[in-house]
Amino acid sequence: MQIHFELYASLMQFLPPSAKRHRAEVAVADNATPYQVLDRFGVPRDQAHLVMLNGVFLHQPQRDESCLTDGDVLAVWPPVAGG
Repeated sequence: MQIHFELYASLMQFLPPSAKRHRAEVAVADNATPYQVLDRFGVPRDQAHLVMLNGVFLHQPQRDESCLTDGDVLAVWPPVAGG
C-alpha cells in the first residue's frame, strides 16, 4: 500500500531520493505502524518528537500500535528549541 511520508526540518535528510521538498509517497507493508516506517528510513525515534497521522497527534504508545492504511499521511517533526 502507499502512504504519504512527510519529514520536516532536520529530519528531511532521511527522506528517500524520490521526495519532493518534505514529502514522499512510499510503499509500506499492510498494517505497518508509524515506528516501522520511521525505522525503515533510519529516522531516530528520539528525534521523532511530533508524530501525526492524518493530522492527529500520536502519543508514544500509539506510534507502535496504530496501523497505517492506504493513502494515510504520516508527518514527523523533530524537537525544536528557541526563545
